[in-house]
Order: sequence, then structure tokens, then C-alpha cells
Amino acid sequence: MLQRLMISFVAILMLGIGSAAFAPLDKANASAPVLEEGDHYGYVWGLQERLQQLGLYGGEIDGLFGPLTELAVIDFQKRNGLSADGAVGNHTWKALRNNTFTVDQIQLLAQLVYAEARGESLKGQVAVASVVLNRIDSGKFPDTVSGVIYERHAFTCVQNGTFYDQPNKEAYRAVYLAIQGWDPSYGSLYYFNPSKAKSDWIWSRPQTVQIGHHIFAK
Repeated sequence: MLQRLMISFVAILMLGIGSAAFAPLDKANASAPVLEEGDHYGYVWGLQERLQQLGLYGGEIDGLFGPLTELAVIDFQKRNGLSADGAVGNHTWKALRNNTFTVDQIQLLAQLVYAEARGESLKGQVAVASVVLNRIDSGKFPDTVSGVIYERHAFTCVQNGTFYDQPNKEAYRAVYLAIQGWDPSYGSLYYFNPSKAKSDWIWSRPQTVQIGHHIFAK
């Protein structure tokens, strides 16, 4: 019995060490190590994922900080007025976190886009994703993805359960395009289906554009 307990304890300890060593950026705390070419695994997975969101990294997300990853880092640093040395220190991490999202947040955004805009054009799906991002930045809504999506009575799909359907590839693509700066909604904070909306309040909002079955408004 004692030998069996010791084996279980060692297994649990090794599992914990393994999880820490390979924790992606979105699962780690805000303090991340400096990364540079030659580093591997751990935070590199999250770094590549965030660079890919911005359309700067087109390679495989393999956890290996090679030349392609370094070039993407330098590109990001130049675009954000940072020292373009290819190393990912505190300032680069902070800028990345301010401009990108975690894997879990991407999943929530894609689920919302798929549930609310499946069957719409890519432009219409990007516009829906943009509304969530605009709400996060507005100061009038919660400042997190989950806070905006789960806000009481905010989205019909959360109430009726379709939000939990698995999104398709186009929904993820729409989310990435919105993160990269495409906003077909023109800064809108709301959208509605004119054939179904019965609220006088939503009809009173200043309208920006209609895309497919949705009218977008501020």
C-alpha cells in the first residue's frame, strides 16, 4: 500500500511539472519570460498563436522559436513602435496581450459568431465579431470577451443554447479578421434582425449599415 501511494504521489508531481513546463500563454499568469530565437515550447506556443491572430505569423504553431517567429515578432514590434530586436520582453508581451486574445477567448468569439451569424456572408460574420470587440473597447460594457458575451440578455444565442454549438472554420476566420482590424459594422455596438426585432429602443439606435439579415447600429 505504501509503495502504491508513493508511486501515485510521484506521478501527480510529474504531471504538475509537465503542465507548468508546457503551459501556453493563455493559461499562464501575466509574468512571462523573455523569449528569443532558439527557445522552444512553453510560452512559445502562445506567442505564435497571438502572432498568427494578427496575420503576422504564417508558419506552423509548433512551439519552436525559429527565424519565421522572429521575423513575425520584429514586424509586430515595428508596427507598435517597440525596439525591433526580435526578442519578446515585457513591453512586447504587454503590447501583444493588448492586441490579441487567448485561445479560450477566441473559442468564445467563434462560438458567438457561428451561433448568431451562421449562413451570413463572411463580411456579416466579421461584423458580428466586431460588435463584441467594439463593446470591449467602449467603456459602456464589460471589458472582457466573456463579460460581454455572458452579459444578461445580451445575445439570443446564449439564452437559447445555440451558443454552445461547435463553430466552423469560417467563424474562426471571421474572428481573426476582426482582430486584425476589419470592422464592416463601422464601430457598431448593436445589431438586430429587422424582420424579428420588436423593441422600439433598438430601432431608435443610429444605424450604420445593413449586412445580410442584420442591421448594425451604435
